Amino acid sequence: MDIEGKVALVTGAAKRVGRSIALALAERGAELVVHYRDSEREAHEVLAQAKRYGGKPVAVRADLASSADLAEMVETAMRAFGRIDILVNSAAIFYRTPFASLTEADWDRFLTVNLKAPFLLCRQIGEIMRRQGRGKIVNLADIAGSKVWAEFIPYAVSKAGLLALTAGLAKALAPAVHVNAIALGTVLLPEESTPEDREQALRRVPLKRLGSPEDVVRGVLYLIASDFVTGEVLNVDGGQRLL
Repeated sequence: MDIEGKVALVTGAAKRVGRSIALALAERGAELVVHYRDSEREAHEVLAQAKRYGGKPVAVRADLASSADLAEMVETAMRAFGRIDILVNSAAIFYRTPFASLTEADWDRFLTVNLKAPFLLCRQIGEIMRRQGRGKIVNLADIAGSKVWAEFIPYAVSKAGLLALTAGLAKALAPAVHVNAIALGTVLLPEESTPEDREQALRRVPLKRLGSPEDVVRGVLYLIASDFVTGEVLNVDGGQRLL
């Protein structure tokens, strides 16, 4: 798929990895639908940059825990552009949940935001893509989906579910729509991380460096450009899954 002129909806596009993906697509000529929840200022920064690339992007606020918000976001995109060619499910929540203090609310929140929301978007947008005759979906997963950490069980389960969803949708939406995932290792540490956290993270990566948003961008661009790849999980983790 040539990205020029295509319409791309990126969730979590205002900050961090989602922002880098959105701007990379805009730089290559895509029209953007920039999803955000609380980061309105950052979302409008992305819009301003995308406009400098020549696009006419739109920003949409949506709570991923609200199916009504998700449906309205898709409707807004269709009103603005009349089609959606690329969906990147980047937004997710991530925080520590020690087993002894893990609550039902934690469980529900992870599964709703990290798994149910991508499913609902894939279902609605996947049908749009099938009617169009073509489309690309990329889900940002995590090596935690297969390498579960004891203090992040709900997060890991949500990402394992996303990997299963990717495989199922690759079958259900074929041949028109290609559905793939990227399993991330440590790409960006949380903003509150300490130097000690960084050193500990580096010890878990055979390549001895943390990933960058640009590493993820290259993976996304590959999966969008490839026309004979579907149901694939591309590990972008510096070998972290091997340890």
